[in-house]
Amino acid sequence: MTLRLIEEGAKKSGVCWLALPSGTRLAWHVWHDGAICLVTGGGEQELPGLAECATTEVVLRSKDNGAQLIRFPATVEVLDQTEHAETVAALAKERLNAADSAALTARWATEALVVRLTPAPDPNG
Repeated sequence: MTLRLIEEGAKKSGVCWLALPSGTRLAWHVWHDGAICLVTGGGEQELPGLAECATTEVVLRSKDNGAQLIRFPATVEVLDQTEHAETVAALAKERLNAADSAALTARWATEALVVRLTPAPDPNG
């Protein structure tokens, strides 16, 4: 696993698949500051159990043909949205078709979680 391949795959496709306690779920995300960042709950995508996980498996697929590009473990961290305003802004910028785009980040602050998935180091180097 290489961080370069993960970064390239995450930047080219705005979706990933996550292995959650409830099963595999598709999620939209942004690549920001070396990690996959996403929003869950509060009228956004529901990713049950993600916030309670210490790690999750992430699958990125090729945007060209849909084949699996890379599968990797990632640490899960729920972010304080005030402390990580840049991450929230990056997510809001990429959020398509939001009904309340003017109030989006305020709604997230009260109703949703912003989560960072950091690729775990490869034990094989």
